[in-house]
Amino acid sequence: MTKLSGSMTALATPFKNGALDEAAYEWLVNDQIANGTAVLIPMGTTGEAVTMSAAERKRAIEVCIAVNKGRAKVFAGAGSNNTAECIDSMKVARDLGADGVLIVTPYYNKPTQAGLVEHYRLLAKAHPGFPIMAYNVPGRTGVDMLPDAVKRLCDIPEVVALKEATGSVLRTLDVYELCGDRMTLLSGDDFVVAPFIAAGGRGVVSVSSNVVPRLMADLVAAALEQDTKTALDVQLKLQPLHRLLFCESNPIPVKMALHLMGRFGLDIRPPLFPMTEGNTAKLKAELQKLGVVK
Repeated sequence: MTKLSGSMTALATPFKNGALDEAAYEWLVNDQIANGTAVLIPMGTTGEAVTMSAAERKRAIEVCIAVNKGRAKVFAGAGSNNTAECIDSMKVARDLGADGVLIVTPYYNKPTQAGLVEHYRLLAKAHPGFPIMAYNVPGRTGVDMLPDAVKRLCDIPEVVALKEATGSVLRTLDVYELCGDRMTLLSGDDFVVAPFIAAGGRGVVSVSSNVVPRLMADLVAAALEQDTKTALDVQLKLQPLHRLLFCESNPIPVKMALHLMGRFGLDIRPPLFPMTEGNTAKLKAELQKLGVVK
């Protein structure tokens, strides 16, 4: 079964005149691969999937896979709080040639721990052999998949990894204690990549890597090689950027960063709106400090 490791990017989605900006998206995919990103993840939270139609999501995944040409793995976002809809979305991603799917825990309807496990079991049963990256982000979904439930996911071969976005290294240790190498753990928080990997993780699904893919790839590589000093140095270098990229709801700041870099337009789907002027000025100053904006 698929083994995942390294720096992985939850791709932002560029829009132009209300539609997918395919030229900007192509640049983003190529830039990621050229700078060490191991896995591309279109249509996650950062990709604004929730405000895109099924046809738009399909096209974004299709473009990502076509531009990628097999150079990196592609795990497409296919999560929903409706299990049947999730199964359908997985079929779309599979038919397009994705290597796997990112499946967030069902949001809003707040299933029990047993319900969460059964959700993933049903998805695996519908698509045998198709890799699933489970995604726990209680701050977005209103439900927290606890370590005992993750241990039960280890019995589902299709669930190859967990994107854990509680930001808690203690949680990482708890899951690793129960699962060991049976579950590949990936940080869902840019702020804790170095300690997360030290606690048993194998990489990160990053927002910041949209902007600084090489630095994030270097951070993950150093941490995996147990080069603690280098990993900590890069982690601390990136902390101001991480703070600014989450000072307003993701993906507002990261899309502004890509705009300031001259790569994206300002389009963002309501109810999200572009970054405030004050925060934009702070973000630009930090991007200049990092050398990605003049």
